[in-house]
Amino acid sequence: MHQRLPSLNGFRIFEAAARHLSFTKAAKELFVSQAAVSQQVRQLEEQLGYPLFRRLNRRLLLTDEGQRLLPFASDAMLSLQKGVEAVALEQRQRPLNISVLPSLAYRWLIPRLLRFSSLHPDQEVRISASLSLAEFDNNDIDMAIRFGRGNYPGLHSELLMEDEAFPVCAPSLIEEQQLKQPADLLNHRLLHDMGPGDLNWERWFQQAGVEYHPSQPGYTLGDSSLVVEAVLAGQGIALSRATLVETELASGRLVRPFELTLSSNYSYYLVMPREKRDLERVQLFCQWLHATAEECIAEVSATPLAI
Repeated sequence: MHQRLPSLNGFRIFEAAARHLSFTKAAKELFVSQAAVSQQVRQLEEQLGYPLFRRLNRRLLLTDEGQRLLPFASDAMLSLQKGVEAVALEQRQRPLNISVLPSLAYRWLIPRLLRFSSLHPDQEVRISASLSLAEFDNNDIDMAIRFGRGNYPGLHSELLMEDEAFPVCAPSLIEEQQLKQPADLLNHRLLHDMGPGDLNWERWFQQAGVEYHPSQPGYTLGDSSLVVEAVLAGQGIALSRATLVETELASGRLVRPFELTLSSNYSYYLVMPREKRDLERVQLFCQWLHATAEECIAEVSATPLAI
């Protein structure tokens, strides 16, 4: 029958004190007080039933029992440290699995992902583009980026960035002076987004003070990135979310004809199981995402209107 072992902390303190032959040096190494070291050693001696140190005037020596026990304690501490480091390395080397809305993945995340890889070349990232809510219990998804109100019961969620929408079109419409006032948009095909949220033409025209009838010519696409692609292809004018057209506005491939902007009650959130938010790979990516989102918001705000 195995003898019940004393606490691991007692052996840890004994190993440090025995290695230094000093309670003071052990206390400094372990960031505790000398009194705490002395107390822990005394408790360990009481639990073992024999002394481990001979306490002399300004000297500390190991007893025969202490000398025999020290190599076992040292091996145990070293083995435990190696085990902790091995598990930590395994955690760092595991791929980061992310579920992202297809539009955000295609138009915002993937074009910027090389920046993260340059900062953390050893961290593999796997992206699953899906409109469905991530089922964290049934797969290896570590975190998700979702467009909503932040209410995800049983999960940890944190705001990544808010969003807004405004009309975007081909530069030729501005060059040909076809869009001088909001009402001029009604003379063109308007593209509609079936994606989640409350950003739509009806709200925009209402704020612009323009009478709008949903039956006017246009067509609807089921994904926000498809809407942007349709505008780029000259198929019409879209009311697009700012995060999805920042690159096109900066390059001049699309222009923003009017200043009027719709704010949304929905935002982008980082969502994950509470037990995964402290994983190193998750924290690294979340920190990078927050910094990247701040840069994106600043770039969109600095984009001038087409004249």
